[in-house]
Amino acid sequence: MQENIIVKGARVHNLKNISLTLPRDKLVVVTGVSGSGKSSLAFDTIYAEGQRRYVESLSSYARMFLGQMEKPDVDSIDGLSPAISIDQKTTSKNPRSTVGTVTEIYDYLRLLWARVGTPHCPSCGKEIFQQTIDQIIDQVLSLEEGTRIQVMAPVIRGKKGEHAKILDDARKSGYVRVRVDGLVYDLSEEIKLEKNKKHSIDLVIDRLVIRPDIHQRLTDSVETASAQSGGIVVINLLREEQDLTFSQNYACEDCGISMEELTPRMFSFNNPFGACPTCTGLGSQLVVDPLLLVEDETKSILDGAISASGWNSIRSDGVGRMYFEALSKKYNFSLKDPWNTLSEEAKEIIFYGTKGEKLELKYDQPRGKGVLYQAFEGICNNLQRRYQETQSDSTKKELEQVMRQSPCPTCHGQRLRKESLAVTVGGSNIHDFTTKSVVDCLGWIDALELTAQQLLIAERILKEIRERLGFLQSVGLGYLTLSRSAGTLSGGESQRIRLATQIGSSLVGVLYILDEPSIGLHQRDNDKLLGTLRHLRDIGNTLIVVEHDEDTMRAADYLVDIGPSAGIHGGEVIAAGTPQEVMAVEHSITGQYLSGRRQIPVPQSRRTGNGNCLQVIGATENNLKSVDATFPLGLFTVVTGVSGSGKSSLVNEVLFKRLGSQLNRMKVHAGKCKEILGLEHLDKVVDIDQSPIGRTPRSNPATYTGVFNDIRDLFAATQEAKSRGYNAGRFSFNVRGGRCEACSGDGVLKIEMHFLPDIFVPCEVCKGLRYNRETLEVKYKGKNIAQVLEMTVDEATDFFSAIPRIHGKLQTLQDVGLGYVKLGQPSTELSGGEAQRVKLATELSKRATGRTIYILDEPTTGLHTHDVGKLLEVLQRLVDSGNTVVVIEHNLDVVKSADHLIDLGPEGGDGGGTIVCVGTPEEVAECEASHTGYYLKKILG
Repeated sequence: MQENIIVKGARVHNLKNISLTLPRDKLVVVTGVSGSGKSSLAFDTIYAEGQRRYVESLSSYARMFLGQMEKPDVDSIDGLSPAISIDQKTTSKNPRSTVGTVTEIYDYLRLLWARVGTPHCPSCGKEIFQQTIDQIIDQVLSLEEGTRIQVMAPVIRGKKGEHAKILDDARKSGYVRVRVDGLVYDLSEEIKLEKNKKHSIDLVIDRLVIRPDIHQRLTDSVETASAQSGGIVVINLLREEQDLTFSQNYACEDCGISMEELTPRMFSFNNPFGACPTCTGLGSQLVVDPLLLVEDETKSILDGAISASGWNSIRSDGVGRMYFEALSKKYNFSLKDPWNTLSEEAKEIIFYGTKGEKLELKYDQPRGKGVLYQAFEGICNNLQRRYQETQSDSTKKELEQVMRQSPCPTCHGQRLRKESLAVTVGGSNIHDFTTKSVVDCLGWIDALELTAQQLLIAERILKEIRERLGFLQSVGLGYLTLSRSAGTLSGGESQRIRLATQIGSSLVGVLYILDEPSIGLHQRDNDKLLGTLRHLRDIGNTLIVVEHDEDTMRAADYLVDIGPSAGIHGGEVIAAGTPQEVMAVEHSITGQYLSGRRQIPVPQSRRTGNGNCLQVIGATENNLKSVDATFPLGLFTVVTGVSGSGKSSLVNEVLFKRLGSQLNRMKVHAGKCKEILGLEHLDKVVDIDQSPIGRTPRSNPATYTGVFNDIRDLFAATQEAKSRGYNAGRFSFNVRGGRCEACSGDGVLKIEMHFLPDIFVPCEVCKGLRYNRETLEVKYKGKNIAQVLEMTVDEATDFFSAIPRIHGKLQTLQDVGLGYVKLGQPSTELSGGEAQRVKLATELSKRATGRTIYILDEPTTGLHTHDVGKLLEVLQRLVDSGNTVVVIEHNLDVVKSADHLIDLGPEGGDGGGTIVCVGTPEEVAECEASHTGYYLKKILG
């Protein structure tokens, strides 16, 4: 087999015709500054070609159903294996997808519960047994010889009625005795039962004394009893006055509830046989949240306190006004009083109705006057009903603004029907097991006690479950629960889950390509990840990892540095070799940082803030254990801690959402906490995350930052535009007028190729320029609007240097390290880190109030150490303007640059959720209990 992967003449995106030799069966790390072309080489060239060649080997019919990749712009690649890409963008956002289903562990759990589970009655909790006639006979014959018994058929169990027909049929069938409510009667006598009381009736089939020779007679009697009662047999011990109940079905003889035979589908919340019928297996429902209905608690109802579709109208002739006036009259409250002064009873009635009690409704409308008497259903119930009845998507979208996900009232978030939840293994139902962390699940399996027969059945199933849980633990995900929704996982977590799945497949000779697997990992857990990568390499695979993490680079067998800069200034191989060889290359930025010749300095001093602070009191969201956290204002605060320790719960769910709902009037359901103090010191909260700046290619950095509006105004102000009567709208490619109508302003046309990949060809009319000829004739300084969109931020900053409004916004894009990005680059082509920096630049270009709090979640994702330095300069500028910046981060360069640290932990999942220590980086470094402190101490020296 060829020993190397040889790439010749790669020209994808910004790659400058590069050629490269990569060793096979090694851990290869590709690094370089952000935007230098790492992903273009690893994913868009090597992976795309490996995948394409594999798919080419399939039939044309099969290729129709596969996502096709077009041939990358490369002369040749030799030594390729089938390629598997493990990136961050493939997590399912389906609410039915959980960690358990993604890893396939849940499939094995369903099999385990179906094969060795013990069913219980979902009503009374009693254990349910299924026995054959032979098993029943054997148990009865095992009774002491001479025992007097009655074989009985329970034909009625706790049902109201006289049951005359049952008794009459028994009489006609030749039965002599019957037991009614514990008393034995002769069927020849008249038996009168009270109609409105519940009764139990057992037919006496036979009376026997236990002896070795009664086998045949007992069998006949038990079979007859089973036929009469539908599978249930009662053996009454006459001397002991005790009943032994046997069942041929999975049925509770006390409650009459029967269950089908246990099958894996009974434990699937994606199958109607197992899913809770109320929520169809989602575990939650959208319900109207009364907290989201009240816009401003200091306003009265007449002033518009309530903001809900159909109820925010306070016109004197409106239906809502009619109801409110009737309610205020009946329950003695004023429509002019502030909402927060109304009694809880009044609020409850307004939200949930009069419970059948009728109101006197006076109406005075164009169609006439009059009085109506009817009950009030309540605003919440009214909106819920309208949501379920409407067919309009726009109405549903509007009503969802005041709704939130709430646990299903039937299954209480457990997703399965009650019969499935009543089946246990080792005393736990399947949902109880999935709510444990991966570490706890492993402990539970090790402690599980099974009978010899159960062990024979379950041995292979348990082996598979144990292995898969072990793989999750090995990639640092021991804190995750199997019931965790896949949509709530970070990019790094979902990538590591897929990595764990690949370890389980134990394939060899595969080319794995990974995109920053260390994202979201604390330094402590990095070793586990690196161990996993080495294991994949050692069993005979090649790994190409796009990564900025220093530990991963040092662990590489072969390191490739792409650069020297970003965008058009990148795309070249600066250095390639062992980490030591790359460190020796003078002009390699990566080598300079790895060798220590260049580094991000520790700040000379720490700020002390403006004296005010935000206090979160009693936060209990997810795994937080009643946390009290203080965020000093006017500082750069970093929240850190091991993966799963509760950072996102505290900052994103509690702090941001609570501030967003109170400062920005956002309609969100905030995480659980008692209160937040100090809100009066802030005027707004800004969340700068890594979600795309737009979902379509029509969105780009110029439109998002608003600089495109200024550029269009500038073009509209030119003499040529004025003489033609063009306004700013003429220079938009999103509306009719100035755009090319052949491609609707897209610049490209999509041609479907069926079993070949779709082809995008430049529009023949505008040649990909998006605008019609007349619009392109208007120029500013010799450039038309299409040429301006093709400029990089660096070029445009120089070009518009004389226009302060435009230059200022472009300068901020440059400051955050995006000088290489084109103004018109589609948002779909920007990475998460680039999108986040576009948002940062947009915020920077706004006038600072000094009373804003900025919240960022792992902003160093996708950033080289060199770019982290630029990011830190921008964040420090925001703080220098008097603002507060709160960042969730593991990157030690960011952590050491903070004014204030809040370290959560000490572990992840149930072992986390508390504050380990707070203070300056130097103070946290001295804390023995802090994992972050341990690594900080090394870096602070």
